[in-house]
Amino acid sequence: MLAFVTVGSTRFDALVEAVISKDVLAALQQKGYTELVVQCGHSDLGVLNLVLNKQGKHTLQRHGVALELWRFKPSLKEDFTSADLVISHAGSGTILDVLRLGKALIVVPNPTLLDNHQEELAVSLSNLGHLKATTIPQLAMAIADFDKSGIVAFPPFDPSKFRQIVDEEMGFEIRDD
Repeated sequence: MLAFVTVGSTRFDALVEAVISKDVLAALQQKGYTELVVQCGHSDLGVLNLVLNKQGKHTLQRHGVALELWRFKPSLKEDFTSADLVISHAGSGTILDVLRLGKALIVVPNPTLLDNHQEELAVSLSNLGHLKATTIPQLAMAIADFDKSGIVAFPPFDPSKFRQIVDEEMGFEIRDD
C-alpha cells in the first residue's frame, strides 16, 4: 500500500522529519504500507537538500519502507489518486481535493503559520468525522489508531449553496424557480 505526504507550497520541516522517522515508518509498516511518497516543498532536509536540488527527487529504503522524496509538481491529483492514505498539512485546498476523491486523510496543522488557521479547519472536519487531525508528536499513534472504516464520506460539491451564500451576502433577492 502507498501513503502520500504533502506539505503544500510552504515549508513544514517538522512534518517531513516526522514522516521519515523510525516511529512513523514503523506505524505505517504495521498498517501494511510499503511505499511512502513525500512532497516536501521548501522544507529544509539538511544534506538531502543537495540531492533534491540537483536531481529533483530522491529514493531510498528506510525501516522497511520504500521512500520517494521530491519538492514540487504542477499537480498532485495523480499522487492523491494513487495513494491509499494521504498525510497532509491542513491547507484547505489540499483537504478539499483529497476528501472529494474519497481518500483516507490524516492532517497535521502547521503551527508556524499565521494565526494557526489550519488547526480550526482540521479540528472542525475531524469532529465531523471526515478526517483524522493530529499533531507532530502524536502522528505515529494517529497512524497506528487510524481506522478508515470510521471516516464519514465528504459530501459532493453543490455550487448552488455557494451561489446562495453570495446572493444573501450581496443582498440579492433569492427566488426558487
